[in-house]
Amino acid sequence: MTDTTPNKIILAIAALSTFLVTFMGSSVNIALPSISNDLQIDAVMVNWVSTAYLLATATCLLPFGRLADIYGRKKILSIGVTVFTAASIAILFITSAGELIALRVVQGVGSAMIATTGIAIITSVFPSHERGRALGINIMATYLGLSLGPVLGGTLTESFGWRSIFMVVIPMGITAIPLIMYKIRGEWAESKGEKFDLAGSVIYGVSLVAIIYGFSILPGAMGVILVTGGVFGIVAFVRRERNIESPLFNVRLFGKNRMFVLSNVTHLLSYTTTFSIAFLLSLYLQYIKGLSPQSAGLVLVTMAAVQSGFATVAGKLSDRFEPRILGTVGLALISIGLSRLILLDSNTSIGSIIAILVLIGFGRALFIPPNTNAIMTSVNRKEYGVASASLATMRQVGMTFSMGITILLFAVGIGRVEITPQYYPAFLDITKTAFTIFTVICTIAIPLSIKRGNIHQHM
Repeated sequence: MTDTTPNKIILAIAALSTFLVTFMGSSVNIALPSISNDLQIDAVMVNWVSTAYLLATATCLLPFGRLADIYGRKKILSIGVTVFTAASIAILFITSAGELIALRVVQGVGSAMIATTGIAIITSVFPSHERGRALGINIMATYLGLSLGPVLGGTLTESFGWRSIFMVVIPMGITAIPLIMYKIRGEWAESKGEKFDLAGSVIYGVSLVAIIYGFSILPGAMGVILVTGGVFGIVAFVRRERNIESPLFNVRLFGKNRMFVLSNVTHLLSYTTTFSIAFLLSLYLQYIKGLSPQSAGLVLVTMAAVQSGFATVAGKLSDRFEPRILGTVGLALISIGLSRLILLDSNTSIGSIIAILVLIGFGRALFIPPNTNAIMTSVNRKEYGVASASLATMRQVGMTFSMGITILLFAVGIGRVEITPQYYPAFLDITKTAFTIFTVICTIAIPLSIKRGNIHQHM
């Protein structure tokens, strides 16, 4: 079916759906100390409130990207918002950490459906010369959610308790569902009639869970076993996808399309290096600096606010200038900012932290919208859903690896205890080590960004 909906309406609906999930993610991070105190959970377990959501999203992105190409992106988007909203309602009634983490997994499934379809729909309806700007607006909605999350989440947590965060997203979800179903009068299913690779989806999902969960429990023997088994599983998945008629993911894209490969890899590395910033600084500002959740949120909003302010401009610039240039400059700025966070201690001023967050936020604004444009423009229309899923998978796996590194450092440095004043020196050491690792990873991404080639040769 062809679309008859004005592009602006589609963009607004996609942006609302994107805002829904990013707001939830950033607001939950600021509430983690309160969740830990309320449910009496240790430092390692509280990490899983975020990590379980990220892991569920990461494992479901490729399967739902493929299902969207076969059965329709609008259909998968509407189901995703419904699942996400229903899980948010259920979380209001939980009584234990286990229930919360289980429902965060369900939220992650809904988030995967949303993340893999919104960008694909935008790419389908906007011509190449307008695509960067449209993607920039959608990414601006992402950053707006990230911006408002810490501020509103901190205020809500301080005034009404952490559960109030989940109450806020429920009206947004209820509003988005009928808009998707009745305002978007078209569908996109360029792979309609093709088979869905269920076996490949299982192999991929189990392998990814094994790698990421195993990574979080290293250096234990079970962690090594899971990571090794997961890597072998991914190898088996790639071999399978090369040899079947209707693959879950066209792995040949990684063999013949340098732009697609290197843009995806740098996307993965960028999120690996930056996602834990909010988590670590949220704990730092509340435990070490003694700020309230609301005040900590006001500091953390700086990075996301800068990203939101410059995302549309950067996206529009990528319609005219090469993303590899814009993105490389962005990665360099991020690397400089991360290197400054290595020096964090109890005497670091709030003004210094804000300045660093401004620098990193500007770097992310220069990198992510042009990089998204590069990935989506480097493939043909039939592969938009899978390319969007690949993009979102790199983002979610990067986020999960970022939290995995953090969980590993907490497990080794502190263990399964609540973060009390006697553990503050160890916490600061963990924070410095994490930012050192992230700086190295981000620096590695810079030459990869340079080498990917020019996007406008593909248009």
